Amino acid sequence: MERLWAPWRLEYIVGEKAQGCVFCLFGEQRDDEANRVLCRGERAFVVMNAFPYSNGHLLVAPYRHVAGIADLDDDELLEIMKLARKSCSALESTCRPDGFNIGFNIGTAAGAGIADHVHLHIVPRWHGDTNFMPVLAEVKVLPEALDTTYRKLKPEFEADD
Repeated sequence: MERLWAPWRLEYIVGEKAQGCVFCLFGEQRDDEANRVLCRGERAFVVMNAFPYSNGHLLVAPYRHVAGIADLDDDELLEIMKLARKSCSALESTCRPDGFNIGFNIGTAAGAGIADHVHLHIVPRWHGDTNFMPVLAEVKVLPEALDTTYRKLKPEFEADD
């Protein structure tokens, strides 16, 4: 039997779990590096996904706790889309993906892991990134640690537009 070593997963398995909505907590807390928050707007923020589909997988969430896009006001929706654009630009500069999957998973039936706080997924994609690991072994291979990716991306979000 083959074994894959992923020591960063142990923190999730044995670590203390946040009480309440993680997006609300990240919105309230200001320890952006520890929470991997890359950018804050007036109504929404960009955070790295702790359990990414691929390197650089980002989430854009409103500060306000709402479950669906129909619950967002126009200003929140506009800022989420502007932050998505900024996220794609930052990822293009640092990770050089060949494309993106961008979307909302609304409700658990649609795959939302946190269904009660709407958030937009921005998933960088590369030609050939779907390999045998997820299909045969139900394993995702991420070649770079989250903190390393955070340190690459953070300056892109701090740069003037």
